[in-house]
Amino acid sequence: MGSHLMRLQKAIAQAGVTSRRKAEELILTGKVQVNGQVVTTLGAKVDPRTDIITVSGKRIIVSPKKVYYALNKPVGYITSLKDPQGRATVMDLLPPIATRIFPIGRLDYNSEGLLLLTNDGQLAYYLTHPRFKVKKTYRVLVKGFFGDEDAAKLRAGVELEDGKTAPARVTILKRTPTYSWLEITIHEGRKREIRRMCASVEHPVLKLKRIEFAGILLGKLPVGHYRPLTSLEILKLKNLVRTASGHLPPPPKPSSSF
Repeated sequence: MGSHLMRLQKAIAQAGVTSRRKAEELILTGKVQVNGQVVTTLGAKVDPRTDIITVSGKRIIVSPKKVYYALNKPVGYITSLKDPQGRATVMDLLPPIATRIFPIGRLDYNSEGLLLLTNDGQLAYYLTHPRFKVKKTYRVLVKGFFGDEDAAKLRAGVELEDGKTAPARVTILKRTPTYSWLEITIHEGRKREIRRMCASVEHPVLKLKRIEFAGILLGKLPVGHYRPLTSLEILKLKNLVRTASGHLPPPPKPSSSF
C-alpha cells in the first residue's frame, strides 16, 4: 500500500545507518541497492516491509518510526485490536496509521479514561511488567458512604480471590449517604482490580475513569478523542523504561524483522 512507501534516503536514516544527508551521498555514489539493483535516484520510493535494501553490500533493517498516542477511552469499547464478537474496539477511535499500534495495558469495557497506544514493544513490555509497578490513578464513583475505615482497608491491602492487593493510595474527594467519589492509585495490573477492591469493602463501583498512567495525565482530552504524546511525555516514559530495564529481564525479540 502506498502509505508504507518512503523515500530511500529516509529509510536508510531510519535504519540508523547514517543521517539523511549522508544517505543521499551514498545513493548518489552508487553504494545503495534495492532488490539487487543499484539506485542513484534520490526521489526513489521503497517499501521497507518488502524491499531488500543494501548499503555498501550490507542489508539494512528499517524499523517503523515509533509513535505514541494518548486516548480518552469511552465506556462501551474494548481494549483490543479486534473483537471476534464484533464489538467496538479502541482502534475504531483512531485514524488509519501506517504502522501497527497497540494499547499499553487495558481498560475494561465499562471503564473510561486514559489509554496509551504505541508501536514501541519494548516500552509497552516494561510498562506492563508486574515487577515494574507502574502507577495508575483512577477517579472512582462508588455506591454508599465510603468511610475512613474503608479507605484504611484499601490502603493496607485487601484479600481478593487471587491474593492480597498491594497497598493503594486512597483519597476521599466527596461522600454522601448514597454515593462517594474517590481517587485511587495502584501499581498492580490485575484484571478489574479497582472494581474488585471496592466490592470487597461493600462499595460497588458505579463509574471508573483512569486519569493518570505512568506519569502521563489525561487532562482535558475529550472522551473518544486522541492526541500524540509530547516529546517531554515520551522522554518521561523512556526514562522510566531506562530505569526498569536494569532490573527486569529483556523483552522477547520480535519473530520477524518487519
